[in-house]
Amino acid sequence: MKLLITGAKGFVGKNLCAALKNIRDGKDRRFPGLEIEEVYEYDLDSTPEELDAWCVSADFVFNLAGVNRPQNQEEFMAGNFGFASTLLDILKKHKNACPVMLSSSQQASLTGRFGNSEYGRSKKAGEELFLQYGQQTGARVLVYRFPNLFGKWCRPNYNSAVATFCNALANDLPYTVNDPSVELELLYIDDLVDEMIAALKGEEHHCEFEGLEVLPKAGGRYCYVHTTHKATLGEIVNLLKSFAAQPQTLMIPDIPSGSFAKKLYSTYLSYLPKEKVAFPLKMNVDDRGSFTELVHTLNCGQVSINISKPGITKGQHWHNTKFEQFIVVKGHGLIQQRNLNDPEGKVLEWEVSGDKIEAVHMLPGYTHNIINLSETEDLVTVMYCNEIFNPNKPDTFFVPVK
Repeated sequence: MKLLITGAKGFVGKNLCAALKNIRDGKDRRFPGLEIEEVYEYDLDSTPEELDAWCVSADFVFNLAGVNRPQNQEEFMAGNFGFASTLLDILKKHKNACPVMLSSSQQASLTGRFGNSEYGRSKKAGEELFLQYGQQTGARVLVYRFPNLFGKWCRPNYNSAVATFCNALANDLPYTVNDPSVELELLYIDDLVDEMIAALKGEEHHCEFEGLEVLPKAGGRYCYVHTTHKATLGEIVNLLKSFAAQPQTLMIPDIPSGSFAKKLYSTYLSYLPKEKVAFPLKMNVDDRGSFTELVHTLNCGQVSINISKPGITKGQHWHNTKFEQFIVVKGHGLIQQRNLNDPEGKVLEWEVSGDKIEAVHMLPGYTHNIINLSETEDLVTVMYCNEIFNPNKPDTFFVPVK
């Protein structure tokens, strides 16, 4: 399959082209049976001759080209309607009735706050042109109205509030939130790309629109991405502030699979400048080695790393409710535990090594330790604890194992 992507250097185009090339090159194996031979990338620096040649051999066209921020309002119609007309005329000339996808916008609804949108009118005209083309040629036409988009590689201070806020918070730049209560419908770039790949396979989602409301309908004139999120500007900025504070708090926010917070966090990270990509951690150092907290979580405790010098024993304490996992990743050690209620005082032992990584539970009600058995090498242990250390309620009580 040979694919033509117009607007290939735009936000959506860059992400879509990268995904399609991964499939073409065998790097993404999630789509068995989807064979991609060529990805033709058309943008402003391409030639008319290239567009003509690619329209001859394309098996599917993604038309992402468009104008968002022109100097003159008239450029909306020229960029969004005019190029679409040129593209379809070339396909007609070569009698290529391959499927064509059009990237449109919610503003094409010309309803609510978009009722007097010149951009929306240009997008609506493009939609009608594509739909008429499908009726005339029998080509499969997929018209998508996208809401607000966000994700990596999105240009800030352009047409995405999320990109603007991410860039500002990541780079300590000023920003303005005029009305924190304004709610946006948001579409993440990976979800959009997944839908484009589904469209390639003939599995697009069809709908009709009632204003801005999507009405799913098999055989509907329009198409949509079924996974979107709604958030207010205030909610977005508050989340971004918590992300920006993570190097100080170590707190990994609550980011369940598929959540808006997870997608926003990944987007935020993509805007970090080099000097913020790495940040120092507080090492608690003494003559036994060091202990460093790595990350905290809202509901699942913390992860730390412990370094014990040769011959050193650490621990020698027990917990009521707190539990831990010790994972030795370097060196040679011995973990010991004893149930405080065992009348025989039996000590359980695990010899551990970075050569055979395993996790050992530190059991509630058992006093425990970890001993570096090496005379020359540090013992490095990743330690998970189910709660963040609270100095006011440490739940840690000294008792030697032996």
